[in-house]
Amino acid sequence: MSLFDLTGKVAIITGSSRGIGKAIAERMAEHGAKVVISSRKAGPCEEVASELNAKHGAGTAIAVPANIASKDELQNLVDETRKAFGKIDICVCNAASNPYYGPLAGIADDQFRKILDNNIISNHWLIGMVAPEMQARKDGSIIIISSIGGLRGNAIIGAYNISKAADFQLARNLAHEFGPDNVRVNCIAPGLIKTDFAKALWDNPETLKRSTTAVPLRRIGEPDEIAGAAVYLASKAGSFMTGQAMVVDGGATI
Repeated sequence: MSLFDLTGKVAIITGSSRGIGKAIAERMAEHGAKVVISSRKAGPCEEVASELNAKHGAGTAIAVPANIASKDELQNLVDETRKAFGKIDICVCNAASNPYYGPLAGIADDQFRKILDNNIISNHWLIGMVAPEMQARKDGSIIIISSIGGLRGNAIIGAYNISKAADFQLARNLAHEFGPDNVRVNCIAPGLIKTDFAKALWDNPETLKRSTTAVPLRRIGEPDEIAGAAVYLASKAGSFMTGQAMVVDGGATI
């Protein structure tokens, strides 16, 4: 297990009060990391942090609510993490927004801007806040949760897919910038996962059937099936991987 050992590491995970983010926090804590639970609402964050502290010992997790749309709140997230744990080794940009379903011709400007701001610019902000100390320490792992939507076109979630494609390029560019300092930047591209965020795509049995008919594994994924990829990218096991998009989709894109 030494390849996947995160003992002594500190991880910030946005959008970690539920779904994929929560699963990543749970597995990183299980592998020895200190984790920071963050989403917009304080209550759910505190609940998850309490669960992890009860399971893995006091001081394993803290809750720091933050709205990714606010640069000040993201800076507070970083500041409170450093105050509690002294450093940041791992940053998982998981939180995202998708306020619009439909063709691009019908999207309002404010909806499009919200998608681009929350799914690209907020990642840029947070990474910019944590990267300097990683570069100074010559070690760090930055993980952006993108989507297979960034690899394909779609008539319903086109704006979201555009933002997720941009995340791939953000990782590639930053991998070049941070690589000489041994800071790795990668994306995970999940397929359809059973989360509240994607509920519109799996809640209806007919919709679910359409979504899984062409998938080799004939099912959607669970949040925990993304968490292992994050542990890999954050640990020694993934130490020679940077600038990549790890696709975890049951074979949907093949």
